[in-house]
This record gives sequence, structure tokens and C-alpha cells, in this order.
Amino acid sequence: MAQKSYTSAQGPSQRQLRVGELIRRILSEVLSRGEVHDPDLNRFYITVGEVQMSKDMRVATVHVMPLGGKDVKGAIALLAKHQGELRHLIGKQMIIKHIPELRFRPDITFDQLDETRRLLEDERVRRDVDAAPDDDA
Repeated sequence: MAQKSYTSAQGPSQRQLRVGELIRRILSEVLSRGEVHDPDLNRFYITVGEVQMSKDMRVATVHVMPLGGKDVKGAIALLAKHQGELRHLIGKQMIIKHIPELRFRPDITFDQLDETRRLLEDERVRRDVDAAPDDDA
């Protein structure tokens, strides 16, 4: 059977998106219930913004942010320390051939949103948007 070669321009497959979303939900529930046996980690209220799966489904990049954005590096270090336990908890709730390696990264979605708002409020950008012809035809 021939394998399809996907380029990065095509984006993730439906399977990558589904598995990533399922892992995101499971991690969110596990962290909110404090199922990891570490009081230092359970002190944090961690938001799991997105999980991106590699093409071979063996690596999951988890974008996280503690509440208020405080001590991001500390939270990521604790999550990385407990990666094995988190993978075990994911494996209990998912039927998947290989539980992916978890790589934790800070979630920069809100920073990007603030930057976009700042750009849209720029006088030059406003002038260009107001001068753009309507495409209602």
C-alpha cells in the first residue's frame, strides 16, 4: 500500500487533529482533578490550549499556560518531570497503539491575539482597511 506524503502546507490530518484534541481533553481533566501525585504541580491551575501531533503520532507538543501566566517555566518543568505518569493516565483513557511522548511548551495564543489587536488599532492599518473596496458583489 502506498503512503501519501503530506507537506507542511497541507496541515495536519484529520487523525492528527482528533488524537490531539482527545489528548488535550484528557490532560485538561487530569490536571483539573489533580490526579498527578505531586502537590507542587497540583498547586497550579494549568490551561491546556492545544496539542499538536507529529506526523508519525509519536510526539505530542502540548501548549500549556498556568493561570495568570505566572511561573510558566516552573509549571512546564513539573509537567515534564511527570510526563511518564501523564502518559500512563492518557493510556488508561485512550485506545491507541502508542501513547505519544509529551513535550510541553508555553501557550502564546493570547500574546499573538494581543499583537493582532495592537496591529489592527494602528492608524495606517485602519486607513487601509477603511479604504479597501467592498467584496459584496
